[in-house]
Amino acid sequence: MQKTARDMILSLALIVLAAGVVWLFIPHEDGEPPVQRVDYRVDLLTARRAASYPVAAPEGLPEAWKPTSVRFRGEDADAWHLGFHAPDGQYVAVEQSAGKRGPFIEDVTQGAERTDATQRIGDETWTRYEGDHYDALVLEGTEGSTTVVTGTASFGQLTTMAQALRTE
Repeated sequence: MQKTARDMILSLALIVLAAGVVWLFIPHEDGEPPVQRVDYRVDLLTARRAASYPVAAPEGLPEAWKPTSVRFRGEDADAWHLGFHAPDGQYVAVEQSAGKRGPFIEDVTQGAERTDATQRIGDETWTRYEGDHYDALVLEGTEGSTTVVTGTASFGQLTTMAQALRTE
């Protein structure tokens, strides 16, 4: 009986040792995977030709701002989306649509609520929205569309994006 128990313990120790050696030699990913940039130039040109409003995209942002997602859905009220990974690791998106303002804002801000706070960016007045998941800056009624800069980033980062937006 003693010999059987001893053999089982030795076998278990050998298996744990072998598993440890295998684990040491298998490469491990440390931290988050690198953010992949997307090239949105073709999508932007397509959206600007097809949309019923002037499509906005940032110009002159530092290289640390990484574009991560882009889409234009003409069949969905000319909805334009351009997502970025901000330098501080937060998410910022530019959203535009010619659709109904209320449902569009609620959708892209994930239910953020309108506040009384506004801010001037360039010649435009943007309204602040605050939410549990996303905050946003909203520019309403510009030539038949609504423009929203939203995401997990601070209002400072959202303002930086809004300042960089150009329609041509």
